[in-house]
Amino acid sequence: MKICCKRAREETAAVAPVDSGGAPPPRDGFPLPDTIVLSEILVRLELESLCTLACVCRTLRSMVSQSLSTLPSLDFSAFSPNGELVRFIAPQLRAVKSVTIDCLQVNDRSIVSILGPRLQELNLLKCPSLSYHVLPSIGEKCPNLRILSLELAGKSAPDIFRKNLVKMLQNLLYLEYLSIKVRGTESDAYGLAGVDLFLPKTLKSLKMQPVNEQDAAQFIEKLGEDRESWRKMVNSSMSITSYEGFNGFTLTCLSLVLDIICDRLLDSITSSLPLLVELDLEDRQCTEPKFLHDLTNNGLQYLGSCRYLTHLSIIRSRVNYPASFKRINDLGILVLAESCQGLESVKLGGFSKVTDAGFSSLVHSCYNLKKLEIHNAPLLSDLAFHDVIGAVTPLVELKLVSCSLITSEAIVELASSSTLEVLDTYSCRSIADPCLDYISHLSKLTSLNLGGADITDNGLAVLSKGDLPLTNLSLRGCTRVTDKGIIWLLNDGIRIKKKLSSLDIGHMPGISDRAINAVISCTDALTELRMRSCFHVTNESFHILASGKSGGSNLLRKLDISHCVGFSEELLQGQGHLFRGLRWLGVAGTCLAKSVEFAVSCRMRPWLTVCFEGCEVGCHDGWQFHI
Repeated sequence: MKICCKRAREETAAVAPVDSGGAPPPRDGFPLPDTIVLSEILVRLELESLCTLACVCRTLRSMVSQSLSTLPSLDFSAFSPNGELVRFIAPQLRAVKSVTIDCLQVNDRSIVSILGPRLQELNLLKCPSLSYHVLPSIGEKCPNLRILSLELAGKSAPDIFRKNLVKMLQNLLYLEYLSIKVRGTESDAYGLAGVDLFLPKTLKSLKMQPVNEQDAAQFIEKLGEDRESWRKMVNSSMSITSYEGFNGFTLTCLSLVLDIICDRLLDSITSSLPLLVELDLEDRQCTEPKFLHDLTNNGLQYLGSCRYLTHLSIIRSRVNYPASFKRINDLGILVLAESCQGLESVKLGGFSKVTDAGFSSLVHSCYNLKKLEIHNAPLLSDLAFHDVIGAVTPLVELKLVSCSLITSEAIVELASSSTLEVLDTYSCRSIADPCLDYISHLSKLTSLNLGGADITDNGLAVLSKGDLPLTNLSLRGCTRVTDKGIIWLLNDGIRIKKKLSSLDIGHMPGISDRAINAVISCTDALTELRMRSCFHVTNESFHILASGKSGGSNLLRKLDISHCVGFSEELLQGQGHLFRGLRWLGVAGTCLAKSVEFAVSCRMRPWLTVCFEGCEVGCHDGWQFHI
C-alpha cells in the first residue's frame, strides 16, 4: 500500500501549528504596533501566517482569532492539513461560506467539526480516511449547500455508500453543483438506483465516477421524467409549491466516468437532458467491448439535438491496454461537426479510425471553437490543420497528446495565431527545433508542454529570443536537451525567467547540477519544480534548493526529486531547518525515502506533505492508497 508522510508525523501539541523554524512560545509584554494598523495587516495575511502569529503572544492570538472569524472562505487545497489544525481553526470560522480541504490527513471527526448551516460551498478533496458515514452529517449540518464536491476512496461497500448518499441528498434542497468521485474501485462501485429520486430539482451540474453504463442510462432517463412519485417521497414539512408545473431536471452540465460509452447512453442523455451546455464522458474499460455494444457514428448523431451544447468531451482511456472507438470514422465526426457548430471546446480521445478529414471538419465547422484537445489519434497529421487560421475563431488552447504523425509543420501553421495561450504537444515525438522560432512569437502563450519532443539545446536558444509570458513550461522526456539548453533559455529569456512559476525537467539524462543552479538563480517566481529521474543531479543542487538562498527558490512550494539517484546520504545531515515554505515534496527512490532521520524531521512540519511513493506533484494520481 502507498503511504504518505502522515504516518511519519505525529499530532502537534501546540495550540496552533508552526513551521519547522517555529515561532517562539506565547509571551506577554511583546511590543506591538497600533492595533488598528495591525488589524488591517492581519486581514491581508494568509492562513499560515495567521497561525504562526498566534503563537507569538496572547494579544496576537486574540487578534488572529478575530481575523479568522471574518474570513469568508477557507482554502486548504495547497497542502494537506492534519486533523488538529482543522479542529483548531473550525470554531473560529464564524463567517466562512466556502471551504476547500485536501483531506489526505483528516478523518470524519475533523470534517464534522467544520460543518455548519453557514456553508454554501464544500469541497473535500483526496479523502482516503473518510468513511461513507460522514455523508449524512454533511446533509444534516449543511442544509444550505449550493456546491458540493467529494473525492472518496472506495470502501468496497456500494450498498452502504448509496444508503448514506441518499440520506445526505434528502437534506440538500438547494444544491446546484454536485461532484462525487470514488477512486480505487471497479467501474460498478456503486449503483444509482433510487438516487435520482432525491436529487434536488435545483441541480444544474452533476459529476459522478465511476458509474455502470446501464445504471447511468436508466438513471438519466428518470431525470427527464416529471414524476408525481417524487413529490410523495419529499418530507411532508417541505414546501413543494416551487415544483408545480415542473417538467424534469434542468441539468446543464453532466460529467460521467463509466465502464463503457455506447449509443444507448448518448440517446438517453440527449433525449432526457435537452438543455445540456457541457457534456463530459470518459470510459475506462477492463475488457474489450462487444462489437454491437459500443459507440458508433449513429450515437454521435444524437448530440445534434442538444442545441445549447458548447463544451464536449468524449474520451476512451488507455488503462490496461490501448483502447479506441473502433466503430467511429470520419463520417461520424463530420456529422457531429455539422450538427454542433456552436461548440467552443472539444476534447476527443481514442478515435483511432478518424483521419485528417474528420478532425479538420471540426476545426472548420465550429465557428466559435476556442479549445481543441485530441488524444491518441494515430491517423491525425499536419494536413488537418492546413489553412486553419482564418477559418474559425482563433484558438486559445490547443492540446495534441500522443498523436504520432503530428510534426513541426502543424505547429508552424497553428503558431500564426496571435491568440494562442496554451500549447501542449506531449508525446508528439516528431516535434523538433524548426517550430520553436514560430512558437517564440506567440505573445500570449502562458503554458507550453513540449514533453517528449525531439528538440535540442539550439531550439531552446531560439525559443529564448522570443518575448513569451510563460508561467508553465514542461520539457519532460526531451532527452536531447542538456544543461546548456536550460542555461540559454533562462539567461536570455528575460520575460520567461520573470514569469515562470512551474517547470518540469524530469526524465532528462542531460540535466545536472549546472542546470538546476541556473533554474534556482535565474527564475524570479518559480513555485513548482519537477526534476524526477535526473540521474546526474547531486547533493549540491539539493542544498541550494533546500536553503532557499538564491532566486525564486524562496517561493518554492512544490518540489519533485523522485528517483534522483545521484543524491547521497550525506545530504541528510542537519536538514531539519531547510525547505522553508515548501508544501509538497516527492522523494520516492532517493536516500530520503529510507531515512528514519528524515521521517522524524517531517513530524515538525505540519504544513509540509512528503510523498515517499512516487506520485506526481500533489498526489493526484494515487491518494486513495495513502492510508
